[in-house]
Amino acid sequence: MGDMTSERPARTRPDLGGPYPEHVAVIMDGNGRWAERRGLLRIRGHQAGVDSVRETVTACAELGLGSLTLYAFSRENWKRPSLEVKSLMQLLRVFLRRERKTLLDNGVRLRAIGRLEDLPQRAQDSLAETEALTAHGDGMLLRLALSYGGRTEIGDALRAALSDAEAGRLRPEDVDEETLRRYLYDPETPDPDLVIRTAGEMRLSNFLLWQASYAELFVTDVCWPDFRRPHLFAALSAYAQRKRKFGGLVGPPEAPSRNRA
Repeated sequence: MGDMTSERPARTRPDLGGPYPEHVAVIMDGNGRWAERRGLLRIRGHQAGVDSVRETVTACAELGLGSLTLYAFSRENWKRPSLEVKSLMQLLRVFLRRERKTLLDNGVRLRAIGRLEDLPQRAQDSLAETEALTAHGDGMLLRLALSYGGRTEIGDALRAALSDAEAGRLRPEDVDEETLRRYLYDPETPDPDLVIRTAGEMRLSNFLLWQASYAELFVTDVCWPDFRRPHLFAALSAYAQRKRKFGGLVGPPEAPSRNRA
């Protein structure tokens, strides 16, 4: 079962200046803008972003992160022009085929989360094949959020819990946060410690709404196709300087003075 973020012991790296996260999640934004600024078709930005995925996955695996979640395709993205959506689905299949060696060389396990049944069958097949090939990796877990929405995930979890309640497998009075967590797409993976967003937008865009409740946020103006190892290290170094309170206090509370007027 996924543990609470606040209960995990902090790990430190001298080169980052302090603690580093167990789980990083990335909103890979700005592919279209990157392409448009260069007078290119939007799909060229998505294609260029594959290099950023490869470098980020490799760097995070080398750093010893436990999990990396990439927001690859939201449920809202289905509203984009059909040609762009079709090209993105084809790009997903190409990525899964070409990057298998990189994943295997780094001991990375692949897992997809979201409404995967929405994806074209060929994309579903490529995902299943790559997940099976990498299942025995002993390193980082790479999660691709595909046809994903945070509100949809919570709604799906609630429907599954109500179904169990109607079948007598769950008593309503026993439902709490941890109970509902069990019905999320991937309850075993710990919550993200750090959410990185590229291209400067200051919003979560319906990404991991339940899991990112206490995640630290880092926003960079760099568009995703230009995101490289130095930008990742800048985010991790910023995280190392944060004081995570989880709604409490850092250090012992100040004792009340008995000599106040």
